[in-house]
Order: sequence, then structure tokens, then C-alpha cells
Amino acid sequence: MSENFYITTPIYYVNAEPHIGHTYTTLIADTLARYHALAGESTFMLTGSDEHGEKVLEVAQQRGQTAEEVAEYYSTTFRETWDKLGIRYDRFIRTTDPDHRAVVQGVLQAVYDAGHIEFQEYEGLYCVGCERFLTDRDLEDGLCPDHERAPEKRTEANYFFKMGPHFSWLSEHIRENPDFIRPERYRNEVLSMLGEESGLSGDLCISRPKSRLEWGIELPFDSGYVCYVWFDALINYLTGIGYPDSPQFEALWARAEHCLGKDILKPHAVFWPCMLKAIGLAPPRHLNVHGFWNADERKVSKSLGNMISPLTMKEKYGFEPFRYFLLREMSFGTDSNFTEELMVTRINADLANNLGNLVSRTLNMVKRFTEGQVPEPGKPGELEEEVAAKAQAILPEIDAAMRSNRPHRALEALFGLVDTTNRYLEQREPWKVAKLEGGEESVRTTLYTCCEALRITAILLSPFMPETAEEILRRAGQAGALEKARLPESIAWGGARVGAETHKGQPLFPRIDLEALAESAE
Repeated sequence: MSENFYITTPIYYVNAEPHIGHTYTTLIADTLARYHALAGESTFMLTGSDEHGEKVLEVAQQRGQTAEEVAEYYSTTFRETWDKLGIRYDRFIRTTDPDHRAVVQGVLQAVYDAGHIEFQEYEGLYCVGCERFLTDRDLEDGLCPDHERAPEKRTEANYFFKMGPHFSWLSEHIRENPDFIRPERYRNEVLSMLGEESGLSGDLCISRPKSRLEWGIELPFDSGYVCYVWFDALINYLTGIGYPDSPQFEALWARAEHCLGKDILKPHAVFWPCMLKAIGLAPPRHLNVHGFWNADERKVSKSLGNMISPLTMKEKYGFEPFRYFLLREMSFGTDSNFTEELMVTRINADLANNLGNLVSRTLNMVKRFTEGQVPEPGKPGELEEEVAAKAQAILPEIDAAMRSNRPHRALEALFGLVDTTNRYLEQREPWKVAKLEGGEESVRTTLYTCCEALRITAILLSPFMPETAEEILRRAGQAGALEKARLPESIAWGGARVGAETHKGQPLFPRIDLEALAESAE
């Protein structure tokens, strides 16, 4: 029986269109799901939309619409965007879904009955953008650093989830499971949050009075209140795989992985494990925390108005080059900068000059010297054995990088095979050998070696650039190779079908003119 792999994105708030930040998180989840499926695991990817709370109501009031209309519009926008970009999710969950409402109310009732919820009056600084109370430690120059707006002072009577009794358990769990939160810098940040000197309150406000906010899930034990949006939203990770009674729930939850940006670390690393502990469930296996994409040295954010649209990038450059740039450029866990110049430089260097050039040169010579068919190779020599050895040696590197959630390292290892194959082609010089008497066998061996390296490259590339991988295989006469591909069997050397018809085609990645790009931006 295969392993399970359950991967989630955060569910995205429905008050603006998807931007590069949402896209990156979703691509990480999609790529990991595809890789684990290629490795023979049973995978489930969950994404969706977070539709309750004050921010949605705020947008609705500005537009003269109902909260339901705003939620429907943006939820549809997110789903259609991921579909247009080829994201392969298993469920798109909405917090307005009936099954989610039922699960949230069931969890609330269970936590209430167990004595983890109490009613009290609270005064504090409330950020509408974060949908939560902040402390002075959370502010920078009196402003919320994520939304660059001052919080409001509020006094309310609400229901509070008593997290404090779970803090010592959570600290111990984090220390005993050092890869629970990764990279390590975020593990240390959460341990600091849980320390007494941090000032983190052990009581989490989990309700909003209907007199102020009706848009939410009603508390099952008090009809005068709705559930706090974060308590509601986090539970989607359970609803999405059939909690509490689906036959698949237990197996999937045991292998749960969350992908999230560092701005929502506290809800996922503190609130969520404590909520799970209160209902008797184990924490997810990993919290995979990435940094921000910055533009003009500021975090890309819908609230700051400097968004980069994935659909615009698709229209301008094609989505797969943009996808490659995001996965290759950001060192997972740290911040990264986005400019179109940086992206074009990366596309030209890695995709046009390197991978695309290898595909073009190989298939041009197959057409020229072996009638467009994958040739029968002769006995391999030392150089062929070096390429074959490299093709086999990179899988452990890629696997280790993917299982530690470092896709940039996996791509770096994979493109090592592309580099090796390009050097091999230069060393063998089949365009010269073909002119020599008796050179036919050497040419056939060289071109078979390149075709086989392309086949293996495409299979390993498929989680990162699925459409590109399919196209390389089609051109190399190996169409359909991904349908039943499994690692490591499918990359065993010698799998290229001899005699298969190849198709040279247009350049896989035409070079982009940086000067023309700069002129068009003026």
C-alpha cells in the first residue's frame, strides 16, 4: 500500500484578486503533490477560499453589494485562476460550504463542552486587516506592519478559547519534533512567541457579536455570536478530507502538510495546534513557511496595492516560464525580489539557452542524421556512462530537496543533468563525427544518449513544469511516458523507445529581448 501525502494551501481571503504571493504558495503545494504522486504516493491537495469576517463585509459595503455576492465573485475568481493556470487540486473548499459550517459548529461545541471556552470582556487594539486583536509588540510605529494601518481600540464581551494551558505541551512538541516547523528560523520564532517574555495572550477571542458582525458561522451554544474568522478558517483543513467520519480522514491527516506565508505563522503554529489538542487530534506533520515576494522593496500585497497578477504574466510570457521562475528563484523560507528583468534573465539563461537549446540541438541532429527517429545506440563509452550515471545520481538529491521542501534546490540538481548533457554534446561533436568514415555508430550513440537524457529530464521536470515536460516528451518521440511514470523505475537508463518519430518544432523557449522589454515599459 502506498504512502499518503496530504498538502494544503491557506484558504485565500475573498476581498481581492489572486496575486504572486497566492500563486507561489499554490505552486509549491501543486508541485509537491505532483512530485509525491510521481513517487507513487496517494496524494490529496486542498485549496479554497476564506469567506467570512469583517474584511468581506467592508468590501461589500464599499461596493453596495451583499457579503454573499462579494464572496461568490472572488471565490469564483480564485478557482477559475487556478484552473486557467493548470493547478491540479483535489478539492476547492469554501468556508460557506454546508459541510464546513457543520464541522465548525461541531468543533466549537466539542471545545465548549470540554471547558476550553469561557465568556469574558476584553479591551484591545483590533486590526480589521488581520481580523484579530494585536499587542503593542505586534505594531511598528503604531501601525500593523502587514497592512500599514493603525488598529482600532475596541472593548467587547466575547467568547475566548483558553489556549494557555496548551502552551507548554506545544513548546515541548516543537522541541521534540524539530522539523515540525520549517525552515528552522520560524521554529525559533514560534518558540519565542510561546515564551513568557513574549506577552502572547493565552486567551484567543473566537467570537464576534452579531450586533456588529452577522457575516459568519453562528456559535452553536449562543445564537447572538458568530465564529471568529480564523477559528472558522483553520478548520477547513479537517473539513476538506472528511472530518470526522470519512474513511480516508485518519490516513490523510497523519500525513498532513500545510504551506503558508510567514505573515500567518502565528495562527497556524500557535492557534491551530492548540485547537487540535483541544479536540484530541495530533498537529499536522509539517508547517512549511515561506517568505514574501517583494516589489520595490515592499511585500507584494493586495492591501498595499502592488499586486502582480499571474494571469498577466501568463499572457505576457506564458505561465510555465513564470512558474519556473517562482519555484527556482525563491530560496524557500526567505524573502525574494520580483522584477520582470530578473525573471527574463532567469528564463533566458535556464530555459532558452540551456534546456531549450539542448532540446533544439538534439532534435535538429536527430532529424538531420537519423531521419528524425530515436536511433539504436552502439556500445556506450566513458562519456555516455558519465551522462547515465549523472541521470541516476540526481534522483536522491531531488528527492531529499523535495521532502525537505526546497524546490529551488531540486531544480538546481535537475538542471545539473541538463548541463552535463550539453557538455557531453560539445565533447562528442556529432556534427563533425558524421562527416568521418565509419562515424555513424558514434553519432547514433551520441544522439540516443541525448534523447534518453531528455526523457529522464522531462519526467523529473514534470512536477515543476508539467506542460513543458509533456511537450519535451512529445517532441522526443516519448509521448505518453508520464501517464504511468513512477520513480525510480521510470528513469532507469535505457527507456527511450528506439525508432520513435521525433518532432523538432519551434524553439521551446524563445529568447526574450531585454532591451525591447525595457522600451515597452517606458
